[in-house]
Amino acid sequence: MKGHTRWKLPAERRRADGHRESLELEQERQEHRLTMALARVVHDRRVALGLSVAELASRIGLSRTMVERIEGADVIVTLALLTRLASGLDASLRFAVDAHGATVALVAQEPLHV
Repeated sequence: MKGHTRWKLPAERRRADGHRESLELEQERQEHRLTMALARVVHDRRVALGLSVAELASRIGLSRTMVERIEGADVIVTLALLTRLASGLDASLRFAVDAHGATVALVAQEPLHV
C-alpha cells in the first residue's frame, strides 16, 4: 500500500521537475511582491502612528479610497506619491535591490533637536 502523497499544484510540479518561469513572469511576480511589501509597510506605519485611513489621506492630500487601494496593493505608485507617503508617515522610505530581489521599509524619522 502506498503512503499519503502531498498534492501539488501544477506550477509546483513544474518547478520540482526543474522548469523555470519566463523572465517576464518572474519580473511580474517581483513587482507584485514589492507592491505587497509597500502596502504592508504603509499600513503598519499608519497603525503604529495611530492614524486612521482618513487621517493619513488628509495628511497627504489623497482620498480615503486611494489610501485603501495603496494598502491593498491595488495601485502602482509613482515616485511623487512615494514621497508624499513617506512625508505623511513621518518616515524615510528605503528600497534595497540586489540580485536576490528587493525589499522596502519605512524608517521612522528622528525628531530634530534644535
